[in-house]
Amino acid sequence: MSTPLDLPGWRHIYSGKVRDLYVPADLPPDTRAERLLVVASDRVSAFDHVLSPGIPDKGVLLTTLSLWWFDRLAGADGGRRIPNHLAADHVLGLGADGEANTPDDLRSLIPDAVAGRAMVVRGLEMLPVECVVRGYLTGSGWAEYQESGTVCGIRLAEGLQNGDRLPEPIFTPAFKAPMGEHDENISFERTVELVGREHAEQLRDLSLEIYRRAAATAEAHGLILADTKFEFGVDDDGVLTLADEVLTSDSSRYWDAAAWASGTTPAERMASFDKQIVRDWLAAHWDKQGTPPELPVEIVARTAARYRELLELLTAG
Repeated sequence: MSTPLDLPGWRHIYSGKVRDLYVPADLPPDTRAERLLVVASDRVSAFDHVLSPGIPDKGVLLTTLSLWWFDRLAGADGGRRIPNHLAADHVLGLGADGEANTPDDLRSLIPDAVAGRAMVVRGLEMLPVECVVRGYLTGSGWAEYQESGTVCGIRLAEGLQNGDRLPEPIFTPAFKAPMGEHDENISFERTVELVGREHAEQLRDLSLEIYRRAAATAEAHGLILADTKFEFGVDDDGVLTLADEVLTSDSSRYWDAAAWASGTTPAERMASFDKQIVRDWLAAHWDKQGTPPELPVEIVARTAARYRELLELLTAG
């Protein structure tokens, strides 16, 4: 994994597979940050490994898409406002007398080195549950369904095929495992044990609401939102708040609606706008032992093009 950037005004505290997290440089140790900087890198991961090389402009594309969706879910889609973790990314500069300047002298909190791929966010108490919503049968859900007729323990109708739309979207939460470990699919009752019944019911209902709204938006742009995952935290007022990335190519499966309707094979129906190209190539060229091979230039270019195409399709018009 690459070395985190040294950013003026910020101190690095954590790196995930894709994102780097910073707090204000002058924040005293062991103090909760009211404001954080989340930087999306160009790193790409698959099968719990960060791969090389990264995907050019991936951080910008993911951040742009997250910000677009936060705006839609704040009411731009006609629905009610969903609270999110975004904070103001500009502040008034101070004059020589120490007084705030005029509004024309706004100063960006996002360093130039990460402009376009960073968000300033509020500090939240994050909940240890990954809120997965599935509207279509695919991926690990399809594998489980073939064995037991269930997805994450939820019984489904017989006779469904890979890529089929479910009668209703289902909430299939996961426990967010420590860095380097697999997330664990959990039942709703286990979610209740982790966060309490009130929060568990809020997480389920809010996740399903966001999925339905986002799926309708995607459909209007010729896309299918097959499944997605959300993360939530609680702010100082106890308000459940949408956090991290939202509805991006890294956290969601998007398919082309026309291809899904006309395709004759699973590959044709479910050609996704994400890193599935990377997963497929890696599965065919690596036995998941040791260090994964370097991605070919063609795979990197095709993946970047799919990320870019999704953003263009969603935000057009």
